This record gives sequence, structure tokens and C-alpha cells, in this order.
Amino acid sequence: MSAINSVAASPAETLPGPLVFTLAAGAGLSVASIYYSQPMLDIIGKQFNVGVGAVGMVPMLTQMGYALGILLLAPLGDRHDRRAIILIKGLLLVAALLLCGFSGGLNALLIASFATGLTATVAQDIVPASAALAPERSRGKTVGTVMTGLLVGILLSRVVSGVVAEYFGWRAMYWLAAALVLLISLALWRVLPRFTPGTSVSYPRLLLSLAHLWRHHQTLRRAALAQGLLSVGFSAFWSTLALMLSDRFHLDSAVAGAFGLAGAAGAMAAPLAGSVADRIGPARVTIVGAGLVTVSFALMFLLPALPLPAQLTLIVLSTIGFDLGVQATLVAHQTLVYSLAPEARSRLNALLFTVVFIGMATGAALGSLALARWGWNGVVTLATLAGAASFALRLASRHLKN
Repeated sequence: MSAINSVAASPAETLPGPLVFTLAAGAGLSVASIYYSQPMLDIIGKQFNVGVGAVGMVPMLTQMGYALGILLLAPLGDRHDRRAIILIKGLLLVAALLLCGFSGGLNALLIASFATGLTATVAQDIVPASAALAPERSRGKTVGTVMTGLLVGILLSRVVSGVVAEYFGWRAMYWLAAALVLLISLALWRVLPRFTPGTSVSYPRLLLSLAHLWRHHQTLRRAALAQGLLSVGFSAFWSTLALMLSDRFHLDSAVAGAFGLAGAAGAMAAPLAGSVADRIGPARVTIVGAGLVTVSFALMFLLPALPLPAQLTLIVLSTIGFDLGVQATLVAHQTLVYSLAPEARSRLNALLFTVVFIGMATGAALGSLALARWGWNGVVTLATLAGAASFALRLASRHLKN
């Protein structure tokens, strides 16, 4: 083995660009696996001759698997070599995606979808790995770049799967995804060093330590709550956008999926946010990011006063703005959290993202309710209030370093 394969978690030099890119691609392709099904549900439902409610269990079980995997599997990165964990979970994700593609009925697809969500949490092993490898002076930029890959994977997965399913069938999307995950898993195994485990405690004690970390680190609690609130607005917007565009503008789901490109444009600026966090401190970036999210959502209150073409332009600009704000704040929060206990980065990451996905689920539920009862202004109000609450939380702690 070369010298890099025994690197400890505190390197002295800047990470090579190809390594950072590979980490970002791994995070994006892994997390995209849990979103491919959403644009394909109508096609899947017709093939299996099941209703909307039944086929809707596919994305639900995928998300449930992902949430459970974050809580139960992500902490293993502190107990074992992350390089080995990333390879094993990557290969298991390949198997789960292949099972989805070869499913002969809905029940088989539901089981495979849950397994897909569970193993797609390899993305949450890749992000702490990048933080462990990066030098402290550029950790924010490195994490920002990797998180850009993750968010771009989320935002573009729906666009890609919709096109592939339309022209080649829904099974082809799962097979393609399996091939991509296999390639990136092998690439990560090739370029990553071995990681020294941060702890040797047993798995049950590892899980019990999650409660201790949550109680002990106020910075973690503050970061998780603030990011969870931003996730409420983020999810409320994306879970209701297609319905609003169809009702107000008579646009189809393909156009709604294309709005992911606007979100990706905002996400691409996240490495810049990481660099700024390295210079001025991540706590300040969280204030700016949460403020940008709040303003971007609030601007959509102006929609009724604008002509239709200008309304679409404003929605695109708001999408770029709040996606940038959410991503910048997440990168800054991760930088804060990862600095708390280097030996527990996987567990800290698991706690942070558990709260983030609770916010996502809450936002989806409340967003649908708001749209049904109060229309699009109800969704905008919910998202703006969630962003404002996050901004207020970060502003209240501005005198602190975290």
C-alpha cells in the first residue's frame, strides 16, 4: 500500500482536486438513488396496475430506509475504517438498485426501495470522510464542494429519471443508477486512504453515545435545529412546486423537474460559501445563509403583482437564492459540527442529518396542507416563517463563536 493508504484523519496538505471531485460525485450519485422513483411513479403504477396510494409507498419507504440508515448505520464510520464502509455500502446499494430494476411486482419493489434508502446513506459516510481528510484551514471549502455534489445529485435526479423513464423505461433508470454507483464505489476504494477509527466502543455503546453527544454539545443542537427549520421551507417548496405550476401556469411535471436546474445553479456556489466560512467563520455564514433563504422565499409574495412571464422569472431567481442559502448554511453548520469532536464526526453527522430529514418530512406534510388550504401564498408563508425562525436562532447566537 502507498503512503496515502495509511493517512490519519488530520492531514497537513490540501486535498488533490481529483480526490475532492470523486468524493463529490460519490455523494451525489449515492443520494440521488433515493429520488429517482418520484417522477416515475405514474409509469410504475400503470405497469403494476396499482393506484396512486399504493405506488406512493415506493418513495415513502425509500425515505424511511434513508432516515433509519442515517441513525443506525452512519455512526459506524467512527467505529470502523470509512474506506471499507463506503465500499461495502456502495456494493449493497448497487444490489438494491438492481433488485428495484428486476422487481416483478410492487411488493418486491417496496422491499428493494427500503433497502435502497438504507444503503444510500453511504453518502453520509462520504461527507465525514472529506472533513476528516481536509486540513482545517480549507475544511469548509472541501465540505462545501462535496456537499455541492450531494445537493446537485438530489436536484438533478428527478430530471434525469424522468427523461430516462420516458424514453427507455423505469427499469432502465435503476440499472443505469446501479452501474454508476458501482463505478464510483470502485473509484472511491481506489483513491481513498484507510481511516483510523475514532473509537473502539461496541456498537450498542456507539448508539447510546448519540444521546450523550446531543446533550453535551449545544453547538450541535443549535446547528441541527437551525438547519432543520431551513429544511422545512426547502421541502415545502419542492414538494408542492409541480402542483402549483400545473394549476397556475398549466405546465407539466417535466417543466417542474427542470426547476431543479435552477436549484443546482445555486448549489454550485456552495464551495465559495465554504471558502468564506474558512475566512470569516462558519457562524457568520449561517446568519447570511439563513437571511438569504428568508428573503428569497419572501420575494415570492410579489408574484400576484407581476405578469405571468415575470412570475416564472421571479420563481427561478428565488429558487437559485434559497438553494444557495440552504446549501451555504448547511456547509457552515457541518464545519461547525465537525470541529466539535473529530473522533465522533460520523455520529455528529448522523444527528445533524436526522434532524434535517425530520425537517424535510415536516415541510412536505405542512407544505401540502398549506397549498390545499391557503394556496401558494400559504406555502410561501410557511417557507418564509421557517427561514425567519432559523435566521433568528442564528442571529441570537451571533455573540458566540458557534
